[in-house]
Amino acid sequence: MTLIAIILATLAAGIGSVWLAALLMRLGLGGRSDSVGPQHLLSLAAGALLATAFMHLLPEAFESQAGAHDLFATLLIGVVFFFLLDKAELWHHGHEHSHAAPATGHDHGHDHDHAGHDHGHGHHHHHHGAPRAGGWAVLTGDSVHCFGDGILIASAFMADIRLGMIAAVSVLAHEVPHHMGDLVVLRQTSPNRRMALVKVSLAGAVTALGGIVGYFLVGQLQDLLPYFLAVASSSFVYVALADLIPQLQKRLSARETVAQVAWLIAGMVIVTLVSGAAHGH
Repeated sequence: MTLIAIILATLAAGIGSVWLAALLMRLGLGGRSDSVGPQHLLSLAAGALLATAFMHLLPEAFESQAGAHDLFATLLIGVVFFFLLDKAELWHHGHEHSHAAPATGHDHGHDHDHAGHDHGHGHHHHHHGAPRAGGWAVLTGDSVHCFGDGILIASAFMADIRLGMIAAVSVLAHEVPHHMGDLVVLRQTSPNRRMALVKVSLAGAVTALGGIVGYFLVGQLQDLLPYFLAVASSSFVYVALADLIPQLQKRLSARETVAQVAWLIAGMVIVTLVSGAAHGH
């Protein structure tokens, strides 16, 4: 039963996020002038990830017999590990790659009107020169990331079905803006929009493979489950603080700032509501 739940949740998070991203783009929600744009989705995702890590995964880990010192050490090592993966471009994702597609009209959350305020994130420009190769780089990084997401979701499910559902919702939330960028890049390499959607969907499906591997891996290492939860938390914290929030750190009007904070809080509220619904069930 747990394995079936993991497979369904990872497919929903992996492929569902791709289709949701494509739907939002089709509805015209990819530009800066929209009422709901990538910046709002990034805020929502960051709130969901932080709430999941600090309000659910970490408390569950610390309720175990594992020592607090060891769990904090695992959390620290996990953050450094994901930083190194990011450096190797294995954990790096696609929404920032939309820089390569100015002609599409989908800026995906980067405001070029504030030139000079990119905070030194030079890695946001990897695929300027070679969009075709960049497309394969996006798919490779996406697949590795999705596989890791699947393992993290499985770890949460192995601890508690409720935690697994919360983790899956958080992963789905942060994958949507990423996949919007992936689709923009791949549509540059091929005029066939349907093929771009198929390719990104296949990468998203790798989440289910990660979930299956995670189920058997964590099942064999049940005593290490608190540490798996700490690693899952480190991933969520790293993605939120190193990837999502830096893109939100730009000069905004008071109204835009309030909207940004509101969407951040909305992400936390969604996680809380999912937790309450799962707990009641």
